[in-house]
Amino acid sequence: MYALLKKVLFLLSAEKAHSLTMYLLQIGFSIPGVKNIIRNLFTISSKKIEQTLWGITFPNPVGLAAGFDKNADYLHELSCFGFGFIEIGTVTPLPQAGNPKPRLFRLIADQAIINRMGFNNKGVKSVVEQLKNRPKNLIVGGNIGKNKNTPNEKASADYIACFDALFDYVDYFVINVSSPNTPNLRELQDKKPLTALIKSVQERNKLKKIPKPLLLKIAPDLNHDQLIDILTICDETQLDGLIATNTTLSREPLKENPEVIKNMGAGGLSGLPLADRSTEVIKFLRSKNKKIPIIGVGGVGNMSKALEKIDAGANLIQIYSGFIFKGPTLIKKINEALTTIGHNN
Repeated sequence: MYALLKKVLFLLSAEKAHSLTMYLLQIGFSIPGVKNIIRNLFTISSKKIEQTLWGITFPNPVGLAAGFDKNADYLHELSCFGFGFIEIGTVTPLPQAGNPKPRLFRLIADQAIINRMGFNNKGVKSVVEQLKNRPKNLIVGGNIGKNKNTPNEKASADYIACFDALFDYVDYFVINVSSPNTPNLRELQDKKPLTALIKSVQERNKLKKIPKPLLLKIAPDLNHDQLIDILTICDETQLDGLIATNTTLSREPLKENPEVIKNMGAGGLSGLPLADRSTEVIKFLRSKNKKIPIIGVGGVGNMSKALEKIDAGANLIQIYSGFIFKGPTLIKKINEALTTIGHNN
């Protein structure tokens, strides 16, 4: 069924296909009984795959990565497809349109996507309004960033503004400084500015009666020395976890025609070609720190890639491109496999 739908959707541009899919999903789910049917079809319930981190019990370790539901518009629909958690965003303080279109491209032969969306979102106030009606039993993460026009030296104010606004409505936070699509954003991954940024948000967090888990999403393009710096910063700032990894600037190795890729232009690459590199990053981080929780993301396009990330040391995993290319059966297959082998890190 999904294979047929995908053929039709892939005739459209990637961004139009996404908008149409979510529109049709909302219409379909408005029919009485449809939500329950979909939920029963795709949800795997088993104590064997429950995972408790930061005092939160995840019903299963397979989440939806940030970027798919930036504005928390579709949580009621997406929650029926068997995800253990969903991460919204990246959210910025003010609404912004993002980069000019086209800015989202499929590499079908590679089961990959190139995007240069540029933190397009409706702004934190709009997202908060959506989250006020979030599904009660769904675990939701809030991925936060800075507006494009905010200079890096003032970035902490943007992150704190999003943190404060979303605090009562999400279960954990992710500081995103690793997107390649906001000019100069990745400079915030350098040790000094990153330490200052995390400390400023963490200080705000500690003022709360019950602080929320604070995670950092990192790029796959960091070298070993930079990754060691990240772990040092985690210790210094008492970060609660890492998300490894965001999209990559690399274009190797790809099956798609190099000229076609060149014409697509700049942007971050996600999907199967990213799988091995993101898993390498997880493995390296875990070899240097046995305890820090890691959410593995990047190229989880099939069951074996999911298991590789867990074997490398990921406590939880997230999918995005795999959800687009394989549909919701991917979530079910991964959770069924984990139920068979048992997964309670």
